[in-house]
Amino acid sequence: MINYFDVIVIGAGPAGLLAAGRAAELGGKVLVLEKMKQEGRKLLITGKGRCNITNNAPISEFIKHVYPDGRFLRPAFSCFFSKDIIELLKTHGVEAELKSDGRYFPVSNRSTDVLKALLLWLKSCSVEIRCGFRVEELIIEDKTIKGVQANGQKLLSNHVVMATGGNSYPATGSNGEGYELARHAGHSVVKVRPALVGLETEGDVAQKLQGLNLKDVKAMVWVNGRKKAEAFGEMIFTHFGLSGPIILTLSRAVVSELQNKNKVEVVIDLEPTLDDQKLDNRLISDLNAHGNKKVINVFRLWLPASMIPVYVDLLNINTEKECNQVSSKERKQILHLLKNLSFQITNHRSFKEAIITSGGISTNEISQKTMESKITKGLYFAGEMIDLDAETGGYNLQIAYSTGWLAGDSCMKKS
Repeated sequence: MINYFDVIVIGAGPAGLLAAGRAAELGGKVLVLEKMKQEGRKLLITGKGRCNITNNAPISEFIKHVYPDGRFLRPAFSCFFSKDIIELLKTHGVEAELKSDGRYFPVSNRSTDVLKALLLWLKSCSVEIRCGFRVEELIIEDKTIKGVQANGQKLLSNHVVMATGGNSYPATGSNGEGYELARHAGHSVVKVRPALVGLETEGDVAQKLQGLNLKDVKAMVWVNGRKKAEAFGEMIFTHFGLSGPIILTLSRAVVSELQNKNKVEVVIDLEPTLDDQKLDNRLISDLNAHGNKKVINVFRLWLPASMIPVYVDLLNINTEKECNQVSSKERKQILHLLKNLSFQITNHRSFKEAIITSGGISTNEISQKTMESKITKGLYFAGEMIDLDAETGGYNLQIAYSTGWLAGDSCMKKS
């Protein structure tokens, strides 16, 4: 049996599948090695099983949502971007639907359909996929890739694409093993941290609000008394603290600050469209309009019903008094809490629950024009294992597609 291939791809996630498909389209004999028993396990859980395929933001806007430096991705996005993945999936039977917030989902709302379409594409290009194959070693001679050793077998190739994922959701196979292989090839790894991850809070206020979903609120991160970041949109209270889109977006800043032992607070503004004066005028108007009613009965005008008991417990006023008896000082207390519902952050959730990994293979050691290693000839990187991560909204999957496509394309054009 001849174990030589034009391209070997390590990892059958979105980045690996795109790399393999593109290389095979260009005529390459391609082998994909996946240590798990099935392909695309992490892809299947994206978007809560619906798969947020990509985002329709133009490249100039898209890169603003990528950290630490989205500009690195310009060549990859120029080769293969959102319209291209939508068209590729459509060719293989999956229609995508654009939502009002710019995110694309499959019309079926099933991530399994996206994975099936990609596998159908690879099958049509005669890509060989071997599941249950763990790569133990990269075979390197004179700083040039010669192949890999997997399950005790030597598999030879002058082009190897590493798309092994990060550390997040290790049960899907992305447990950081790829970083060790890269280190042995001479690469440095920027410290990895959980990103897009829930935040744990002090006390029991968040727990009392568990399950409550808030829309159109503003969350602000304060570090040692100074505002660090903010985001507007949707969030949710959980059994451990805070989560939801805007919290996940802000978690990148929070995780690094917590690791630096700084004091971190997240402050929720429940009425971000009103400044203090306008909100105060609204409170005065509502209190005057319901003068003989108890204050507790007017809170429903300002808060979701399930939030009222918890909110009232945080106020140091008698909510049984009538509205026309509320003092200016008490009204200011109500206003302050509406604009400043504060939570001390004690920790973040682990890699087991993190959507993405921050950190990874340094972009300084990768050619942005080809995704090839600057250290080992013929070695390429794609996807989450690179030191690039983005906000929620389909951005991270597009990074995987684009870097994978460019890596696969470059392999064959350098053959």
